Amino acid sequence: MKLCHFGPGRLGLVDGKVVKDVSAALDVLPAQRWPYSSGDPLIEHLDLLRPRVTQVAPQSKEYLIDDVDLYSPITSPSKVMAVPANYRKHVEIDVMTDKGVDQGVHAKQLQGVDRPVETYGVFLKANSSIHGASQGIVRALPDRRTDHEAELCVVIGRECRSASRKDAMSYVAGYLMGLDMTVRGAEDRSYRKSADGYTVLGPYFVTADEVEDPTKIDIWLNVNGAPRQNSSVGAMTVDIPDLIAFASAFYTLKPGDIIMTGTPEGVGPVESGDVITVGGSGLGSMDVKIS
Repeated sequence: MKLCHFGPGRLGLVDGKVVKDVSAALDVLPAQRWPYSSGDPLIEHLDLLRPRVTQVAPQSKEYLIDDVDLYSPITSPSKVMAVPANYRKHVEIDVMTDKGVDQGVHAKQLQGVDRPVETYGVFLKANSSIHGASQGIVRALPDRRTDHEAELCVVIGRECRSASRKDAMSYVAGYLMGLDMTVRGAEDRSYRKSADGYTVLGPYFVTADEVEDPTKIDIWLNVNGAPRQNSSVGAMTVDIPDLIAFASAFYTLKPGDIIMTGTPEGVGPVESGDVITVGGSGLGSMDVKIS
């Protein structure tokens, strides 16, 4: 099942180039009272939601996906976790050879480090940085270099703590594409990557049952139609089961929590007026305007 957030405030079932308005299915989500549960209610109650979506879909109004405004399908995760330097070629080609990426800091840190996440951990991105494709990106510091980073995002489906590698994939609700924007500099990653709009998620959420093998997903990114990034998820240094095990050893993972799994080689700067197109095989693609 592919679910999108459009409107805003409308739930859509994506069928090819068509979006069916299945917002009526949201009536199965339990009402909340303070203190609110931690996690995204759409993902927390996905088992209730899916049969209701199937039930209301035949009578739903349809739109072309190109005609609707797309927002992030995940609206309230308890946290967004991001993985640094998780593609070897990104380290070798971008970090080690591009001074604009290195900033005199990162190449030295990564020299001789085989699995960076195990040395430097994951970093957190502010929930307020989450945007959908139609919201675009306003550069936080226009006088500083701002780069694009295409990433596969893993969405956690149920609470877990200290998950084993063997069991890790059973906690995955599904996947979507992520655009991790970053201001280059020596400050902490969580600061430089957490401006409003610097975590673009979409174009829709794809449930795990539709992805037979996530290591075979190809992710790509173009700027104004020119190719910048193109790689397979199978090229990641630390794979998804190990990332879930690593993250859950430190944090209790909640439904809707997101792991941004790292970016491949080809990161580069964007300027006002650029249009980034980012996509993944089986996950769709989205256009994001820069201002």
